Amino acid sequence: MITDTTSDLSEEFIKEYNIQVLPFRIIYKDREYRDKLDITPKEVYDNLENEVPTSSLPSMKDMDDMLSNLEKQGYTHVIAVTLSSGLSGIYNAFKIVSENHPNIKTYICDSKSISMGEGIIVKECAEMVREGKKFEEIIKEIPNIQKRTKLFFVVGTLEYLKKGGRIGKVSGTIGELLNIKPIIAVDSNDGKYYTFDKVRGRKQSINRLLNTIKNIIKDAKHKIYVCHGNALEESKKICDSIRNYENVEDVCFAGEISPVSGVHSGPGLVGVVLVREP
Repeated sequence: MITDTTSDLSEEFIKEYNIQVLPFRIIYKDREYRDKLDITPKEVYDNLENEVPTSSLPSMKDMDDMLSNLEKQGYTHVIAVTLSSGLSGIYNAFKIVSENHPNIKTYICDSKSISMGEGIIVKECAEMVREGKKFEEIIKEIPNIQKRTKLFFVVGTLEYLKKGGRIGKVSGTIGELLNIKPIIAVDSNDGKYYTFDKVRGRKQSINRLLNTIKNIIKDAKHKIYVCHGNALEESKKICDSIRNYENVEDVCFAGEISPVSGVHSGPGLVGVVLVREP
């Protein structure tokens, strides 16, 4: 299985399930880093006042080399799960590269999501591989995983989403002026961000996020993942609150989002991914 660094999977999981990970690039005026390999989220946040970097997708050479190496190792089938095509060009780029490798049957999944919204597809597919399910069975199940998954997040400021062009259907300037803190979700149709709800002030936005979770999970068991971008204490408190909710099967603290995601969200992100049990 292949994914990219924005799926926010733990190092332990990547090693245990032999997941191949393509790193995005973080680009400053005079230097370039490979996401998660050469730079940490803290280094990105600490330097934001001096320079807001740009980002680019993994090089097509990286993609080509990865498929070539898998081919040499004798693999005949590959499932790749990428960051939403509504937020990045990686899905289309990988499709093009995969056409140069006819000996490997490649299924490329546009996650239409980010962070653990993307990562959960990888996790569930990897579990099915381990269970010995066939390639066709696994790819047939992916749309069901996507339907069971919802992602929401709040940010400290909309400034970085605006600068990075990731604002989608989220209104920016007026929100900043009025101290509106939107709860942002990802549209399952086009994979772009949109405003799920609007609240004034940080505290209220966190409370509304918690209420949103309560409402969604009231009818079915869910597994919940909490991640953050330079908002460790708030995200841990949210984890503690959610644990007490009815229908919560498990709460997983997924840690910090990838540095490249932090470039676009800025400090103060708290994200929650809800996965309805099948």
